[in-house]
Amino acid sequence: MTPPVAILDLGRRAYGEVLELQRALARRRIAGEIVDDLLLLVEHDPVITLGRGTRADSLPLPPAELVRRGVEVAEVERGGDVTWHGPGQLVGYPILDLARHRPDLHWYLRRLEAALIAALDRLEVPAERNPGLTGVWTRGRKIASLGIHVKQWVTLHGFALNVTGELSGFDLIVPCGIQGVVMTSVARERGGRDRPAELWADTRAAVVAAFGASFDREPVPAALEPDGTVAAQRAF
Repeated sequence: MTPPVAILDLGRRAYGEVLELQRALARRRIAGEIVDDLLLLVEHDPVITLGRGTRADSLPLPPAELVRRGVEVAEVERGGDVTWHGPGQLVGYPILDLARHRPDLHWYLRRLEAALIAALDRLEVPAERNPGLTGVWTRGRKIASLGIHVKQWVTLHGFALNVTGELSGFDLIVPCGIQGVVMTSVARERGGRDRPAELWADTRAAVVAAFGASFDREPVPAALEPDGTVAAQRAF
């Protein structure tokens, strides 16, 4: 029987709140209080996050100016450079125990990329890796970013897939530290012919299915209980 991966849909939430939730769930997974893999799905309010590899020239505006413009700035433990999260972007935070998969960070990153490429294929958006760079690209444009952290082989942080909405937040930074990169979204690559709500639902379903296949897990909807436990609800 295929092991489950619990899918927690968090809706739209502030970045800091979900960051603390990730850390708490990871601690519980390390302690053995949570035994199944988890995937948190969320849409964030506007925020710029600075990974451990952020370079000074990746942030043209000082943090104080960004905050003045209504954009939160957060320094976090994930790898990688600077990125932006905001409305219309599907963000996924897997809490996986890689010791039960394969304790190899490069393997993990490639499996995340493979899941997103497969999901985009389901949406009729051709996608691929860009040699030497982490993330997912389509027609020379970047559509998904990755940044991870691992503690005792339990993962935090994850991926951000641009689905609908504006991408102007990326104009405030040098996305992922890549000069001249052009960011795009599922909506743009599909020619803007979809209703945003329907495209969001289709993208979410495609990502969940592809993530389960990529990590050989059966996606199961779940809810977060007040005591911090994760309760499976039903099969998809």
